Amino acid sequence: MHSVRIAVLGTALALAIGLGAAPLYAQQGESDFEPVARQSLDRIVAVVNDRAIMASELEERVEQARSQLVSNQVEVPPEASLREQMLDRLIVEEIQLQLAEEAGLSIDDTQLNRQVRGIAESNGMTLEQFADALEADGLSLGQVREEVRRQLLLRELQQRRVGSRVNLSEREVERFIEQQGGNISRDQASQALFQRKANQAMEAWIQEIRAEAFIDKRLSASR
Repeated sequence: MHSVRIAVLGTALALAIGLGAAPLYAQQGESDFEPVARQSLDRIVAVVNDRAIMASELEERVEQARSQLVSNQVEVPPEASLREQMLDRLIVEEIQLQLAEEAGLSIDDTQLNRQVRGIAESNGMTLEQFADALEADGLSLGQVREEVRRQLLLRELQQRRVGSRVNLSEREVERFIEQQGGNISRDQASQALFQRKANQAMEAWIQEIRAEAFIDKRLSASR
């Protein structure tokens, strides 16, 4: 049932996009998607403030990214480049998770249950069938719930920290419509401009939180 796993992970990654920045791939806990034997041989590939990112997390993320690129018929970058990109995304996500924890953010079970049920339905399954399919793929519904909870938490943080930075004036919308030759509705123009500004604000915020965090990358020592 590998296709089910990819679909689940893809949905979780989409949640992490938040206000429209580049996807931030899901961080996994010590037991998520990783056999115990592999964990016992784990190494630290980065330290973010007082927390470590393990080689097993990075390898899982690289595998996910490669599978998604292949399924979307996108050329896979060289291994070293892909690993570096995925480590950077793990680092950014860890910073955000720490900020969410400091802010006391949480996701209630009602919201989480609704999202997980939606993922099951998007796979054409009931929740019970979805749980069975996950088990056949070596996962559990509990693991997926925690994965989705983290992504919802990241989105909540992003909306709070970045959403307030995005302002759109009527004049900007009108000018954008003019630039498009009037071939776009006001709603479409507003959405396009908001997305553009949100992307810019997200990029700026990511740079800020990276600069404020202690980051020790040890990627070369992990292989």
